[in-house]
Amino acid sequence: MTTEERSDPVRPLDPTGPARPTAPVRRTGSRRDLTAAAAGALLVAVACVLGWAVQESNGSLQVHWPPLLASWDPHIGPGTPAALAVAVAVVAYGPRSAERLPWRRLLLGSWAVSVAWILSLALIEGWYRGVARRLTTKHEYLRVIDRFDDVGAALRGFTDHIVIGPPGNWPAHVAGHPPGATLTFVGLDRIGLGGGAWAGMWCIVLGGSAAVAVMVALRALTDEHLARRAAPFLVLAPFAVWTGTSADGYFAAVAAWSVALLALAATRAVRFPAAAALGSGLLFGFTCYLSYGLTLVAAPLAAVLVITRTVRPLGLFALGALAAPVAFTLAGFNWWEAYHLLVERYYQGAGGVRPYSYWVWANLACTTLAVGLATVAGLRRTAAAAPAAVRALPSGTTTAVQRLSLVTLTALLALLVADLSGMSKAETERIWQPFMVWLLPATALLPSGGRRGWLTAQAAVALLVNHLLWTGW
Repeated sequence: MTTEERSDPVRPLDPTGPARPTAPVRRTGSRRDLTAAAAGALLVAVACVLGWAVQESNGSLQVHWPPLLASWDPHIGPGTPAALAVAVAVVAYGPRSAERLPWRRLLLGSWAVSVAWILSLALIEGWYRGVARRLTTKHEYLRVIDRFDDVGAALRGFTDHIVIGPPGNWPAHVAGHPPGATLTFVGLDRIGLGGGAWAGMWCIVLGGSAAVAVMVALRALTDEHLARRAAPFLVLAPFAVWTGTSADGYFAAVAAWSVALLALAATRAVRFPAAAALGSGLLFGFTCYLSYGLTLVAAPLAAVLVITRTVRPLGLFALGALAAPVAFTLAGFNWWEAYHLLVERYYQGAGGVRPYSYWVWANLACTTLAVGLATVAGLRRTAAAAPAAVRALPSGTTTAVQRLSLVTLTALLALLVADLSGMSKAETERIWQPFMVWLLPATALLPSGGRRGWLTAQAAVALLVNHLLWTGW
């Protein structure tokens, strides 16, 4: 093993210089990649066929187009030409641009392209149906804005309206999340950015920044070469179909920046590592008040400390992480009480009908569609690198590829815990975005010769889903 391959992840980084190929990617194994992708496609096919059979027999799946929460609705729309143009541009120029652009310009460009991809996919349904209306339907956050005129009173009485039964129970998504999610849109309304259009654009623009956060974290934890290789796949993520139609893309971005800031603090690859550690903690604490399940983001955060072999940022991180819990608790909201009431509410609705025996594996078919077959192929490579990575951890001699494998597989582990919990039966194509965004870096390990083909496959999944199905909530 060369000194370059064993390079310390805390080495100073040049913010503008070109990428250095310090982490060679194996060019062999393409047949095994295709086999893994075929297995992923087979999983989706089986979930579709068996799902149709179950749904037609007793309706217990509570979805119209299993395994996705969607309806058959072939259509085109105003966003179709833009989505095709973005896909073609990323496939044709993405890999080369990612290699050659200065780092900061690559980050800004990736954010812009990611937002363009998400927005163009949403606009396939049209502006009103695809963006402005999405967060105003009967299940969504904007339906209760007027009930937060007195924020303190709303927080103190929040748990009284979670379960179905008492008068004025919250809509599904409000009841299903801590109040941080709803307060985000209350805050937008208070500063004059009320309504579905502003809320939709908030989620789209911030959701697009998740790709940048992952790139920043990868550069700090692995190396710049791998971060650049992952960039085109991050901006062309198939789950962008759902990022533009729900608040989960926003949640994913907040969680991703928490991980990215901790990576910068742990590797000291930023001018003020203490501020990064504190910021990471603040974002993680707030993440836990956006969605109960996002406490599992603790897994990739822990992976950052394990990979960098330091606990230096932990004190300031913990200090920041306490801010949201203390503030919400003092305001009268009890997170634990609310979570237990949510479990009751979950089983009052579709969660109590949907069969665990189907969704415990069909959720993974949803994930396969959301991350794309290229990610499945990449995960095969990260799994192959994992045993050596674990053996090298105690000595601190992990390679960049091994460190990347640890990041992606830790996120996969968190996703599997969420799956086994039984609290994620269906709709995981949007709910699990905060974990899926960390699976996409596995694509950095795919050989250069087939990258455009894999990118085409990624884009094709998103375009087909968005043009053939109505993915309503």
